[in-house]
Amino acid sequence: MSHTLSLPTYDIQIGTIGTPHQQWLAGKAYAGYVVICDENTAEHCLPKLRRRLPEAARHVITVPAGEAHKNLDTCRQIWESLFRLGVGRRWCVLNLGGGVIGDMGGFCAGTFKRGIDFIQIPTTLLAQVDASVGGKLGIDFFELKNSVGLFRDPAAVWIDPTFLDTLSDRELRSGFAEVLKHALIADRQQWDRLHALDPIRSADLARLILESVAIKRHIVATDPHERGLRKALNFGHTVGHAIESYYLDTPERLLHGEAIAYGMVIEAWLSHQLTGLPAGELRAISAALTSRYGHRVIPEAAFAELIGSMRQDKKNETSAINFSLLSGIGSAVVNQTASEERILNAIRYWNDAH
Repeated sequence: MSHTLSLPTYDIQIGTIGTPHQQWLAGKAYAGYVVICDENTAEHCLPKLRRRLPEAARHVITVPAGEAHKNLDTCRQIWESLFRLGVGRRWCVLNLGGGVIGDMGGFCAGTFKRGIDFIQIPTTLLAQVDASVGGKLGIDFFELKNSVGLFRDPAAVWIDPTFLDTLSDRELRSGFAEVLKHALIADRQQWDRLHALDPIRSADLARLILESVAIKRHIVATDPHERGLRKALNFGHTVGHAIESYYLDTPERLLHGEAIAYGMVIEAWLSHQLTGLPAGELRAISAALTSRYGHRVIPEAAFAELIGSMRQDKKNETSAINFSLLSGIGSAVVNQTASEERILNAIRYWNDAH
């Protein structure tokens, strides 16, 4: 069974890729196609796409896998490959991969010859429920996540749950953090249903994706350029991105969802302090996320670097560090600021949250 969720300029289709997608491409009459993937999706996902969309998967650009390669050097490789293939304005790029490929492939397509069409084909739970929806594209620069980018909508988003079969349990759990985030900011009942779900693979993943994408679709349609409500999607990310960046080049690297889970606990404490999140709900969030994502003490020696990263966060509108917080489970409050001392106390709360 397939489902379609519509945004003003494109549709999100959830279901197995096949004949309807071939027919959609035929109707667009593109001059050619290029698939952008990484080393992992080239091995595990590209064969499936080639069987289902043989014409569209004729030309492939493969880049190294991982957040560490989401940078200008990799973009240069992609742009050079597009030129060598003779790609023109009437071509279409198919981004086959997780959030890194979606962000970077979309960024490269959106800037190549002032922009060519691209389709997001997310292969991780994280990308399917979050990164592929909403037209936010970018790369990491100056050691800061997504600090160079643009808004540009895809021509379509095709979410095929069968790609999740290629994921490890850790990768699936990482993506589930964004599902939980959507519930925390917008749907108390979904939080109550999902936070104790174990194992994740026991869930009806297609339904879970549909419900989570529907939350993001509503928020993005209301605020496409992140001037108000859409900032709620950043809950957990101000601190979480700083933590993810800190561990990025270490042997203890965290996956995105793991770092965001840490960030959500820390920002839940800030919510309790600043926006009225009840103490009982703070304890419930802390217990649910630490039990699922583990607990790593963040050394005090890292605090200055974390604050420095947060000060560079693109969501800041003044010199103050900007947060999206909770007034309760299922209800977000945007454009909140906190002092450096309070932020550090929030990280210390995390360190003590065994």
